[in-house]
Amino acid sequence: MKTIRLLITGGATGFGKAMALCWVKHAQQDTAIKVCIADIHQQRGEETVAELKKLGAEAFYSQCDITVEADIAATRDIIQERWQGVDIVINNAGVATGGSLNGESLEQWEWVFNINLFGMVKVSQAFVDVFRKQGQGYFINVASQAGVTPIPLMGSYNAVKAAVVSFSETMKTELAPENIDVSVVCPSFFKTNLDESMRTSEQVMRESIKRQFNKADMTAEEVAEKVWQQAQKRNFLMLTHKSGKAAYYMKKWLPIDWYLNKIIKATKKMVLRAREGQGENG
Repeated sequence: MKTIRLLITGGATGFGKAMALCWVKHAQQDTAIKVCIADIHQQRGEETVAELKKLGAEAFYSQCDITVEADIAATRDIIQERWQGVDIVINNAGVATGGSLNGESLEQWEWVFNINLFGMVKVSQAFVDVFRKQGQGYFINVASQAGVTPIPLMGSYNAVKAAVVSFSETMKTELAPENIDVSVVCPSFFKTNLDESMRTSEQVMRESIKRQFNKADMTAEEVAEKVWQQAQKRNFLMLTHKSGKAAYYMKKWLPIDWYLNKIIKATKKMVLRAREGQGENG
């Protein structure tokens, strides 16, 4: 029987949980699927594990803060003891930030980079030797549409997600000779709980992001399905939204000044709508 061993950071809720459930639901009858949910939220993590077990998966929760190397090492050691290896590492854990240039403190920049980038680097460093020893492995790094087509008034988030895209491309080319594959996921807004962890000191920005989440046309489950489909082909850049693909190719193929002028106009409208919404709520 074929076995798929899967580690998902930030897998207790939201998109991470949706991906865990998606992988399990797609498992064939001749495939045993094992899932480690690595997260800082124990209760939510154990609830997700219970759901995965009901679907027939072998699953367990590991308390893991991806900014703490000891937590990552402990998770790796538990996986090695239980499974003697892992096939797919989904670097999903992350937080959100927003604000204007003067509205985001340096502390906020450091916070989001420490989690969204340096945490991913630490997890990848911890598991790449596991992949090397077993002769194969697959990293799926979760970035954002913001990493390829930046969103106005989200400087630190755009920058860290662009760094994830670049880091993933570097990993792809560096590790390919060792039979270790890498993909990077760049979803647009979808209905999830990412706004729970969002940091911003500007109410206008909070209102704008809230509107984006509320009008999102895809759920976390639908995005997870897109990722699963593309993972079967080992696509490197996974764009999950039609609007995101359109924006990506628009930026790629059209004159950059034309594209930027279009974004500038959209930014003015976004700020105006957010301020109007703030006035209604105030």
